[in-house]
Amino acid sequence: MAFPHPFRPAFLLLCALLAGCTGDAAGSGPEQQVEAPEPTVTGELERTYQDVVNEVLPSVVQITTEEQQGSGVLYDDEGHIVTNAHVVGREETFQVTLATGQRPLDAELVSSYPEQDLAVIELSDPPDRLRPATFGDSSRVAVGQIVLAMGNPLGLASSVTQGIVSAVGRAVSEGEGEATLGNMVQTSAAINPGNSGGALVNLSGQVVGIPTLAARDPGMGGGQAPGIGFAIPASTVTFLADQMIEHGRVVDSGRAALGISVRTVLGDGFQPAGAAVVEVTDGGPADRAGLRAGDVLVELAGEEVADVVSLAEALAAQRPGRDVQVRYLRNDERREAEVTLGEA
Repeated sequence: MAFPHPFRPAFLLLCALLAGCTGDAAGSGPEQQVEAPEPTVTGELERTYQDVVNEVLPSVVQITTEEQQGSGVLYDDEGHIVTNAHVVGREETFQVTLATGQRPLDAELVSSYPEQDLAVIELSDPPDRLRPATFGDSSRVAVGQIVLAMGNPLGLASSVTQGIVSAVGRAVSEGEGEATLGNMVQTSAAINPGNSGGALVNLSGQVVGIPTLAARDPGMGGGQAPGIGFAIPASTVTFLADQMIEHGRVVDSGRAALGISVRTVLGDGFQPAGAAVVEVTDGGPADRAGLRAGDVLVELAGEEVADVVSLAEALAAQRPGRDVQVRYLRNDERREAEVTLGEA
């Protein structure tokens, strides 16, 4: 529709004010530029997450046995994969699916070390251009640090969860009669069945741990406690994996030992009251310190010992060669000894 000549300038002025117009087709002023919005902290963090996922996820694989599925991390370009010992179980052959979604590849067991719940398997015919992960310095992991957990929970391939590092240096028992793991990284990132053996990653794209287990809440009937998971630190992973690849087994565990076998004893109210020494290894650390069968250990290196599990957790926080104070009962008399720890 054509406007009468007297209204044309007024219309153009209104257009300019309301819509940022610069004039009619002939135009006499410079064109205005619309500035891009400033980047937000949330946007930057999202991009960082995406970059890390794109960088690390190709290194995370799915491992299938006859009984279960789990996760693993490509360790080198020769086809070695690190995972949890409980993922491989007693199996010696596996099917491995890469994150690229290719057909499953055959793999064989190199070595399993249940004492630290770690295992290494190897692809029988590794393809070209594998993407091994970069393992970081887990001694620099700090409480509050953002981390991502990558794996295949419940068979959902290439899943990612996020959280923070909640604590470091935890000693955690996998259960009565099971392995007690030392120096673990605690995280709020969800670790669900199938996540085991995957990657706990910092925002620099480095693997700082191998997710291993979630805490169980006795008050929930032993169900998984949300927001409390544990990962084997990268320093332990590389220390043990290198040995398994080179020697086919762990030759230096780095795990402290007293050289005794023990059982839990009960006190008043049938509550655990210590770890009773059943047998002492001749010439071992406890033997040299004067401990003998029948003694009841109640404290090690300042940590209370109430039962077999708490003793294992106290030892898991130590290293071979350290001198520690041990408090124990002998014929109801409280005694103390200094023990130079040996190696398990």
